[in-house]
Amino acid sequence: MTSASVKGRSGPRRAQEKGPPGAAARDRAAWFLVLPALLPILILSVGPLLYGIALAFTDAQSGRTRSTQWIGTLNFQDLLHDTLFWDSFRIGLIWAFGVTVPQFLLALGLALLLNQKLRMRWLARALAIIPWAMPEVVVGIMWRLVYNPDAGILNETIRDLGLGDGRDWLTGLATALPAVILVGIWAGMPQTTVALLAGLQNTPHELHEAAALDGAGAWRRFRTVTWPAIKPIALAITALNFIWNFNSFALVYVLTSGGPGGRTRLPMLFAYEEAFRYGQFGYAAAMGCVMVAVISVILACYLVGRIKGGRGAMRIAEGGGTR
Repeated sequence: MTSASVKGRSGPRRAQEKGPPGAAARDRAAWFLVLPALLPILILSVGPLLYGIALAFTDAQSGRTRSTQWIGTLNFQDLLHDTLFWDSFRIGLIWAFGVTVPQFLLALGLALLLNQKLRMRWLARALAIIPWAMPEVVVGIMWRLVYNPDAGILNETIRDLGLGDGRDWLTGLATALPAVILVGIWAGMPQTTVALLAGLQNTPHELHEAAALDGAGAWRRFRTVTWPAIKPIALAITALNFIWNFNSFALVYVLTSGGPGGRTRLPMLFAYEEAFRYGQFGYAAAMGCVMVAVISVILACYLVGRIKGGRGAMRIAEGGGTR
């Protein structure tokens, strides 16, 4: 074999390894198009996140005349013994679970209802989205009026029905957190409903008809046809809802500002007070790092579950194909 033939054969192979002509130019053009969307994320999200992590290892405070000092893990050591923060962390978990679980169940029922062939279904779907379209501050102000102890519609209804004189829902130690959880469910349910409704509409109707012909009832059709089809969407929206609810700030701040007696003080509210009321920026940044770590663990568990579920589905498909 001559050297010319070797060169002739190695040339196309090298060209094939490098890719088709112009691939590098297309990659550069793609990065150029992505860059305008990537820069705001890096500047407004990744940059402040890294700065906040660095700030957690300092004694940064507001109004200080001397320079900020590096103190290592001292803020995190103080945080381990801060019972107020861990109490707010417990309240945050109660709030997140108390909002996310009922929110999903009610949204699932509403999505199943809106997926039926009902008269004026388009109007019902439009009305269901209204709470989602309202800003959280507006939702908080509106529900403060609903919960008003003197002229609120809730207490007025209780008085009209003869069930009592009503109460001050947002300032009672026993009622503040349940009242705020109810508002969180109402405000976030439309988003979950829309996501689940999209999954229901993508489920082939022929599968339901085949199951019905086999004698399957409504519950069995939901368990064997509907739920497997919407399960990926349900898991994704539930994980996102839990993260969003755990990081809630505006809604609870407008409703109760963390009161009464800290009964609705979520971790984000606690960190806000430490930073902007007491000026402890370094300590508040350490709280933020703990919350980021918790959210990262939740995301990691969700992604691992999705990966395992995807591999299991691939094994089932491969096994079915070899039979």
